Amino acid sequence: MSGHGFHVHGPHDHELEHAASGGHGDGHGHADGGAASASGGMSMTSKIAVCTAVIATVGAIFSYMGGATQANAGLYKNNAAIKKTEASNQWNYFQSKSTKQALAEFARDTATDDVRKQGWQVKVARYEQEKTDIQAAAKKLEAEASQWDAQSEEQMHQHHRWAQATTVLQVSIALAAIALLTKKKWLERAMFGVAAGGLVVGVLAAFHI
Repeated sequence: MSGHGFHVHGPHDHELEHAASGGHGDGHGHADGGAASASGGMSMTSKIAVCTAVIATVGAIFSYMGGATQANAGLYKNNAAIKKTEASNQWNYFQSKSTKQALAEFARDTATDDVRKQGWQVKVARYEQEKTDIQAAAKKLEAEASQWDAQSEEQMHQHHRWAQATTVLQVSIALAAIALLTKKKWLERAMFGVAAGGLVVGVLAAFHI
């Protein structure tokens, strides 16, 4: 304590002062070791802190991609449902034309006048052509619905991958916190290993694997 205030000593300062006073015989060696240990601890702390910030940033990106793909999956599934409804309407229309065609064929077959038979035959041919067009439209809508369903499933698979990658990175951040508290090197290595695993899963998600 001086006349202008006081100074709070850190743990390493106490070790250096103790070594300078000749404590425990080989004070200089002990001081050097303490300083080196403190420097190593700061290096580890800084490294883990930077890596944690990077992992958290990447995790935030993965989380955003997971949410986006989930939203896309829902949108595509909705589009598929719309196309299925439109296809169903077309098949109902097709059935209506089939009924009209059947009635026209019955009227044609029971008509005694050739002119009327010819008129009913024209209607039968028209209904047949309309049925062909309606059937083609219905099948096209069904194909589009299947495509939307496939895209929805693909997006959901990708969403699960992004969610897995995000979870793994969160585990890595938890390990980083424990490593900072315990100063255990094996926890630091575990953090990097788990983070690498999360990045691999993220790459798989990006490539739709």
